[in-house]
Amino acid sequence: YAGLCAEIAAYAAARGIRADIRQSNHEGVLIDEIQAADGVYDGIVINPGAYTHYSYAIYDALLAVRVPAVEVHISDIRRTSVTAPACRGQIVGHGFRGYLEAMELLESIHKEDMK
Repeated sequence: YAGLCAEIAAYAAARGIRADIRQSNHEGVLIDEIQAADGVYDGIVINPGAYTHYSYAIYDALLAVRVPAVEVHISDIRRTSVTAPACRGQIVGHGFRGYLEAMELLESIHKEDMK
């Protein structure tokens, strides 16, 4: 996890963007973080883990904020995600690189939305 965080921080710094990293194993904490992002951040990269398959609460939280989100999974999830429909994209099976790809996608979404 520390290596992934370092990779994300270095990638963000090289692109001149800020990346604040949050992690929790508690659904309510994740929802609180999503809600706190509204009006503060330009995007959310989220790996909901096992919540991917059943958390309509995370799905609702993502829909409730005006912040585009991209769902990321390091490996193939092999099941339907209930949270992905609330996101602007989903990246699956690209390892740690998926997080960087999600940041790239959010950059392009932000640029498009600014037009």
